[in-house]
Amino acid sequence: MTGDLYVQSVIDHIPEGLSLRDQIAMELRAHIAERTTLGQPLDQILGQLGDPQRLAASYLASVLLTPAPIFARLVAKVIDAAIVCLISGGIAIMLYLAWRAKFLGDVFFWLPAFCILASILGFVAYTVYAEYRFGRTLGKKLMGIRVVRENGTRISLGQALLRQLPFFGQFFFIDALFVPFTEKRQRAFELITKTRAVAAVLGLVLLA
Repeated sequence: MTGDLYVQSVIDHIPEGLSLRDQIAMELRAHIAERTTLGQPLDQILGQLGDPQRLAASYLASVLLTPAPIFARLVAKVIDAAIVCLISGGIAIMLYLAWRAKFLGDVFFWLPAFCILASILGFVAYTVYAEYRFGRTLGKKLMGIRVVRENGTRISLGQALLRQLPFFGQFFFIDALFVPFTEKRQRAFELITKTRAVAAVLGLVLLA
């Protein structure tokens, strides 16, 4: 592995949107360049730095993770649900108009079921992608919330998927009941996936 690939693998574990990403990249590249100049083999340098995810977590250890307020999380969900419903509703209207224009057959009869199914699947797919790729949905961004692992690093695609299982199983409210009674305000499936929703980070301190 080259030095640049190693640095990028570390950065990939830092949540999107944090200025800390650029600072870490600069510090790591300078550290690797300095050690290389002194004649130390690259493999040895990277071995001393260790696993990229663990190194990223050590940088994030200096960041205070504050549980996101319950009300803010609820509002974020409502915003995200409204966005998905508007999109699926718009598609439904276009299909209805196409049916009225005789472009489609018996679409009117399965249109309600389509709207419900599209809204549920669309909401889950949108949430999974947004939380995995950006660490937050549009609703969470507006409410200053970010989804991370318990150590502050980015969540994996598997974790993003498992977080949404309660929506498929229709037991989201049971899952959410855990939030007021857990130390880090986590849902049941957040405890299982070792993820959490935190408030926007205000202060960052690089490790020496």
